[in-house]
Amino acid sequence: MEAKKKTYIKNSLNSQLTDNLTIRERFQIREKSFLSEYGTLSANAKRRNQEETICNIRTPFQLDRDRIVYSNSFRRLKHKTQVFLSPLGDHYRTRLTHTLEVSEISRNIARAMRLNEDLAEAIALGHDIGHTPFGHGGETALIEIYSPHFSHSDQSLRVVDSLENRGQGLNLTREVRDGILKHSKGFGNIIPTTPGETAITIEGRIVRVADIIAYLNHDLDDALRGKVISSSDIPDICIKKLGKTHSQRASIMIEQLIYNSGPKNDKLILDMGKDTFHAMTILRKFLYEKVYRSPAVHNEFVKAKKVIIDLYNYFLNSPDALQKELEKMEMAPWDSSKNPLNRSVCDMIASMTDRYAMTLYTKIFFPKPLV
Repeated sequence: MEAKKKTYIKNSLNSQLTDNLTIRERFQIREKSFLSEYGTLSANAKRRNQEETICNIRTPFQLDRDRIVYSNSFRRLKHKTQVFLSPLGDHYRTRLTHTLEVSEISRNIARAMRLNEDLAEAIALGHDIGHTPFGHGGETALIEIYSPHFSHSDQSLRVVDSLENRGQGLNLTREVRDGILKHSKGFGNIIPTTPGETAITIEGRIVRVADIIAYLNHDLDDALRGKVISSSDIPDICIKKLGKTHSQRASIMIEQLIYNSGPKNDKLILDMGKDTFHAMTILRKFLYEKVYRSPAVHNEFVKAKKVIIDLYNYFLNSPDALQKELEKMEMAPWDSSKNPLNRSVCDMIASMTDRYAMTLYTKIFFPKPLV
């Protein structure tokens, strides 16, 4: 078996040397044959900044995926809230597990529709990389105290462009960056049509739908697990059209998107089908009203907002303490010639995990007993 493996590798390398093509170039030639006319070719990808060396093995989208996965910001997602703050149960979703579910759904859809699976995966893995601690409670706090224009989508783009790698950024492709920026518009349309809201690639548009498919299913699952709602509370039409279990609902949503989407006016138009789209809309409204705004979730977000607001005001008045925390978090130091103080404070707090923010809050604001 080992001899066959060595022979295979040797023959592959010899073939590469014979035609003077790198592994990446050979794969990009294959892309042209297996992607549909609507898929995004990695050979056409453009980076934010031109690089001196090009990877001989990975395509630009594969390289983007790896840069995201190996980043500090991606690792922090494991301790950031999805819906329930710091749950004690082992099976509740975090922002990281949500991201992985979005990635899997995006890849499955892209593969079935003969689109660029690597591009869809890279966008999905980076779509929430700039999300705040404490979920949307942390986002709301920064909207109130930093800027009404703050959003986790914009912050995710800022992370990959300017914050990661100690301020150097990840230098991702425009296609991945655009997909990250346009993956969400809050309670906006599931499939947006407004110019400027829509990703420039079909893969980016798929990730937006995959994000919604993922959270509709797993947030409902976690709400049932946490007894915030019971199965009898779920609207009948959602059970009838989407199914009773997480697996049934996810499968139906994915299949209906794949089978109902198609070309129109030389474009690939995403479509869930009338019944599925209606049921998804009802389910999303139900989750907003009965889960996200429920006392069990909302009351904890109120407490979390206070943590964010107090930390923000503390570091706004303590630049030296800010510099120390930035160093601990392996972020670039605050430079007044590049960013206002409040921008750097916002960046640092948005980058924190839930537990880091709570530990820091306790250290700064709780009295220390004498020993």
